[in-house]
Amino acid sequence: MADADLKRADALEAQYDPEMNFRPVQPGVKRLITFLLIVLGVYHFYTAGFGIPREQWHKGIHLGAVLLLIFLTFAAFRGRATDEAVRRSRFGGVPLLDWVLGILALVSALYIPATFTGLDLTGIGIPLVLEEMNFRIGAPAPTDLFFGTILVVVILEATRRAMGLVLPLVVLVFMLFALFGPSIPVAVLQHPGATWPQFLNHIYLTTEGIYGVPVKVISTIVFHFVLFGVIAQRMGLGKFFIDIAQVFAGRFSGGPAKVSVVSSSLFGTISGSSIANTVTTGSLTIPAMKRVGYPAHFAGAVEAASSTGGQITPPIMGAAAFLMVEFLEIPYTTIILAAMTPAIMHYVAVLAMVHFEAKKLGLKGMEPSEIPRIGDVLRQGWHTTVPLVILIYVLFSGYTPYLAAFWGISSCIAIGWPLAGTALAVLALVGRSFDLVSLILDPTTVSLFLISLAIGFMRWRTREQFASLADAFAIGSKYALAVGAAGAAVGIVVGVITLTGVTFRLGYMVTQGALSVVDSIQLLTALLPFDIVGDGTEKLAFFGVQPAMLFVSLLFIAISCVLMGAGLPTTALYIMLSAIATPALAQLGVPPLAAHLFVLYYGVLADLTPPVCVSAYAAGGIAGANPFKTGVTAFRLGNAKVLVPFVFVYSPAMLIVIPEYFSWPEYASVTITCLIGIVLLGAALTGYLIAPMGKPLRILLAVGAVLIVAPSMETNLWGLALAAPVLVQQWLGWRRAAASPLAA
Repeated sequence: MADADLKRADALEAQYDPEMNFRPVQPGVKRLITFLLIVLGVYHFYTAGFGIPREQWHKGIHLGAVLLLIFLTFAAFRGRATDEAVRRSRFGGVPLLDWVLGILALVSALYIPATFTGLDLTGIGIPLVLEEMNFRIGAPAPTDLFFGTILVVVILEATRRAMGLVLPLVVLVFMLFALFGPSIPVAVLQHPGATWPQFLNHIYLTTEGIYGVPVKVISTIVFHFVLFGVIAQRMGLGKFFIDIAQVFAGRFSGGPAKVSVVSSSLFGTISGSSIANTVTTGSLTIPAMKRVGYPAHFAGAVEAASSTGGQITPPIMGAAAFLMVEFLEIPYTTIILAAMTPAIMHYVAVLAMVHFEAKKLGLKGMEPSEIPRIGDVLRQGWHTTVPLVILIYVLFSGYTPYLAAFWGISSCIAIGWPLAGTALAVLALVGRSFDLVSLILDPTTVSLFLISLAIGFMRWRTREQFASLADAFAIGSKYALAVGAAGAAVGIVVGVITLTGVTFRLGYMVTQGALSVVDSIQLLTALLPFDIVGDGTEKLAFFGVQPAMLFVSLLFIAISCVLMGAGLPTTALYIMLSAIATPALAQLGVPPLAAHLFVLYYGVLADLTPPVCVSAYAAGGIAGANPFKTGVTAFRLGNAKVLVPFVFVYSPAMLIVIPEYFSWPEYASVTITCLIGIVLLGAALTGYLIAPMGKPLRILLAVGAVLIVAPSMETNLWGLALAAPVLVQQWLGWRRAAASPLAA
């Protein structure tokens, strides 16, 4: 992308994304922070390819650096300091307390790896002797308790600064639950409780808490894919996606909105951030949508709904998808294959509603002069797709996700910054020759990298400046700060869950609550003439007790996701609710992968749900529209996210990768009926298919569409029966409009 576009996108992101709202500092401190961000990014890139150090050190370095940078970059309270106050500050614009907190965070994070094999400081006059960690677990030393307490406090404060107050409050509730177990007023949740030393022993000294799965995944996978997305965008892949979208979608009715959907879907393949997607593509597409006649709130909603798909779009999804790999112990490629069809459903739903709205408003496409020529687009940007191809190849070759990210980043550097790519190749060659690094050199991958390097030198005149590469590493690290703090915070929650066994208690509460609801409504549902699955088996007949419990349990979990997602980031929400949902849904026969994806999808949906819908706020700000109205419209456009998770829970064939449920006929049946249903639902919500429709017909079509989406032949037939009169009315209305003199 052009420098002006990148600067505009960065400014918009800083304005609307609280996770990128850094405080102003003096130039010297700014240079220090930028240097530390670059070092952090380079460290993660280097370790992804050349070997990760011992796990304790890697997680300690990652966490310590992230917390230090948060205290240097995020102010304690929102509100921008004046330039004069920053200039007169004695500590470079960063208060002394924040310097102290940052250093304490770094020291307490590195304490665990530094003392993991034991420590003896008596030789330098300090009376401190610590046994190795295996002997201290269960009997923490006073220094363990001291630094553990500090780390818990600084994690909560860092998370508050980077992500707001909700997540730290949730963590505090879990901590109180762990410490005061016997006093819990709900009998089923009562437990013996833990003392503060016992609590710290579990969440600080073991890998069940702060140094558990969330920090491990973020430090070894998520960071690298975030970095790849930023560098690929700087290298030009984002602009290529937007240009391609203009070529293929711009000339159709309501062209800019369709460009927004297509470009956001393509951009979502390299970025799992809803806000980043919104401001990057939205800064170009939202003004274009308004120019052709879309209302401002609708233009913002289209971009918000499209951009939130980035967290569910393979191959690079949000951080929660990588955590799913660890929780389910399955390859990331399995997640990619499972997420493909539901992601397509989301974009089809948005695209359909955009089309119907354009036809309803009588909007035209983009002017031919505004649409680039396909030959020019391919000639100028085809090479930017090579890194994505390499990344996907390495992923599906069976290597680790972080190695795939390494080769993707390396090929970006080779194409965009060939001199830096050459230096990287020399470093790898020398390191391998002297057995200094453990880089895996697959012949095909090496060949693709060398091709990338050749492309970079052939395009020497259009190469990026080296400063932009350093800037990309700094921006990538910035993106990782908030999610790094969230990972440590939810690690505390995970520690409480494993310490108290609350998972199965909450799962039991969900199923028992569902059972009580089922008992209340079973007589009413028996009056309906069909079931929701309709294959005749007792296991799946919806109005049996267990299937009805499944439906009500899914509703409970979905509502919890939407409500909690109003204040929690997707990653934290996924970790907490998947711990509750998985045992409950497992008791009801739902495959674990389907259960986890269900929680992920509804967690992402919260980004579009008022009153706290950050993507819609950003898009509404760019469009100059009411954020709440934009959020409501974006939620309507994202209707597929509401329905599709229920579909793949009831019919896991949609996910492809669960052998006991998958067959091609079943997959085709479920997918085709789901596509038809969400398109018809989009028409009902818009009030237009091929002709205007009144409110009674819209209601009738909406009910029919939902029944068509349901994975059952019987409900499909009932849905078609309800939709048929509306379709006839639409055809007659279209014929009348075509035959009228005005149409001629």
